[in-house]
Amino acid sequence: MDDPFLKNLSCPISIEKYPNITLAHGGGGRMSDTLIRELFHSAFANEVILKHCDSAVVTLPRKNIAMTTDSYVVSPLFFPGGDIGKIAVHGTINDLAMSGARPLYISAAFILEEGFPIEKLWKIVLSMKQAADESEVQIIAGDTKVVDKGKCDGVFITTTGVGVIEHNLDISPKSIAVGDTILLSGDIGRHGIAIISAREELDMSSTIESDSAPLWAAVCEMLQAGINIHCLRDLTRGGLASALVEIAETSKLHFNVKEREIQVHEKVRGVSEFLGFDPLHIANEGRFIAIVAPKDSNKALEILRAYNAAANTIGHIDKKSPRRVTLETVVGTRRIVDMLSGEQLPRIC
Repeated sequence: MDDPFLKNLSCPISIEKYPNITLAHGGGGRMSDTLIRELFHSAFANEVILKHCDSAVVTLPRKNIAMTTDSYVVSPLFFPGGDIGKIAVHGTINDLAMSGARPLYISAAFILEEGFPIEKLWKIVLSMKQAADESEVQIIAGDTKVVDKGKCDGVFITTTGVGVIEHNLDISPKSIAVGDTILLSGDIGRHGIAIISAREELDMSSTIESDSAPLWAAVCEMLQAGINIHCLRDLTRGGLASALVEIAETSKLHFNVKEREIQVHEKVRGVSEFLGFDPLHIANEGRFIAIVAPKDSNKALEILRAYNAAANTIGHIDKKSPRRVTLETVVGTRRIVDMLSGEQLPRIC
């Protein structure tokens, strides 16, 4: 937690009296009310949530609205570079950003396990507040349920986000055209390797941290620069490979990608080879691909590199068919890239 203000905040719930979540915290009575008012509301305080209504009432601009929802069950709850709270907020912001929408509001529903330490819950909540504040997003509604001990791994979080689209672009696979450029916003594989390293307690000389980060700022700058963005996609479960294949199949176009242009940290590559993973299939939480008109590719890359020096042009759309992704390998051969088959790393988000 980087913010000095957040570091100085102590949990408002009486830890000595109630050190852990109890079933009564989800019973709808006095203890539920105390948990909501003293822990969640004190962290997420804003004029909407403090009205204590059954639903949040907000005013939205007269523009197109984007809405998304997702659940987070990552294990472990705390990992190098993040935690379940941070990833829940970043994931929702990023889903909105990939539609070119400015994130505005988030709701959060918590499933808590009986016996979960209040102090850890407070740490997760503060992490969510920090992630939301950094992107000028408000958490305006929520829900809390408590389940019996052993029925969930501490905390599950479901978030729903609402954003507004302030431009006239149609950012979707159907806007992609032959000749478009494929840009990658940074190196790949950090999040998946950070999770598996923490989960399996791998002994490494230096720690790989998750790339969990909000993506709206980079997308917003490209939009404000007039970049003709045709499609955006963040690279979560299934990694870069699954994202590319999914878009190629939807757009019915052929994607040609160069392996040597895709940046992979040496440590990520080493652990991947040791465990038999392909970095193309490893999950990320702060990376995305942008498919843009060729005339805008240099300008777009310049913007992306201001956020991450490893951003690069990795390929282009070269013909109408076949609808698949071809990878030019570092040794000069070609292979067809496919989606991840099965589950390489479960519980990564």
